Amino acid sequence: MRVLIATVTAGGGHVAAAAALEEAWRESRPEDALERLDLGRFFSPLHRKVYSQGYLQVADHAPELWGMLFKQTDRPELARKLSRWKRAFPSASRSKFTRHLAKFDPDVVLCTHYLPLEALGKLKRRLAGDAPGEAATPFVASVVTDFEAHALWMDDCVDLYCVAAEQTRARLIARGAEPARVVATGIPISPRFSLRIDPARARRSLGLRDDLPVVLVLSGGFGMGPVAECVAELDKVSKPFQVVVVTGKNQELRRELATQDRRHPTHVLGFATNMPELMAVADLILSKPGGLTTSEALAMGKPLFIVNPIPGQEAANSDFLLEQGAGAKVNRVEDLPFRVEQLLGSRKLTEMGRAAKALGRPKAAKEICAQVVSRLTAATKA
Repeated sequence: MRVLIATVTAGGGHVAAAAALEEAWRESRPEDALERLDLGRFFSPLHRKVYSQGYLQVADHAPELWGMLFKQTDRPELARKLSRWKRAFPSASRSKFTRHLAKFDPDVVLCTHYLPLEALGKLKRRLAGDAPGEAATPFVASVVTDFEAHALWMDDCVDLYCVAAEQTRARLIARGAEPARVVATGIPISPRFSLRIDPARARRSLGLRDDLPVVLVLSGGFGMGPVAECVAELDKVSKPFQVVVVTGKNQELRRELATQDRRHPTHVLGFATNMPELMAVADLILSKPGGLTTSEALAMGKPLFIVNPIPGQEAANSDFLLEQGAGAKVNRVEDLPFRVEQLLGSRKLTEMGRAAKALGRPKAAKEICAQVVSRLTAATKA
């Protein structure tokens, strides 16, 4: 079998999901020909920069604008019209991707970003209509990387939707997707989040105290959000605890935090490759609710504390966590000390952890691969 995993660098989640799928597929079917492709390689340098950094800049500096764009485009009929309009005009990057598809000739395309669906939809229509004698069209899976399935993830070319939860599945079906083509698999994350990790041993290796709870503060891979403000507010909590801060690729933020004195023991890290170990030692994770980070925390059975989520997919992910009892939220940073003071060591925090564990799908990547193989095998036999 020939497998293409198509994604786009627009934030870290889409790429991380693609990497998790690649690892799971290679483990289960090592004999298959597999390629992981970032469509950004077909963009012009300016287009690549705008696409990869545009969301980060708008979400960080104008979140209300991003929320408005998210809401206005989150209509299936409008999304279909936009897609048809874009397909009607020539696109160098889409043409390059289409040529790459013809050369690689995949049996399966797994999409962890909605952008590849544009070219795949056009290709499927052409092969089914204008050139029915050409090679069979690939099986297309749309792997939604948030708990909210935006309309842009929907396309007629999709054979299977793999979504985060039953609530996400219900939303897609309500919007017209065939129930048989939508399965709640979870969002694909690295299999390292399903390993058994001894928290006490991990604490020792990280230089953390055994007698204090840990609040893990995550900024995402790009160090976005009010991280410095959150750390400052956490230092006002009177209960004893320790803080681990991950600043991602934001070296300026790391230097700023590392030079400040704190009331509570504070460990400042840069880009972390040991996230499963960091989550394993955490009693509470303070983070932006991206789809991948949320899924990783749930897989580890860790409650999330969210500060002022960005309108759009972050707000939807936050709503999901709150509804399921696996998260807490404040809309203002200055409200953090009181709320964290209430949670640390409380029964409520334990209950949130149990709810998170019940929602976790650490083997989502394997489940997606199994679903695709099963359905493709059945279709081939038919």
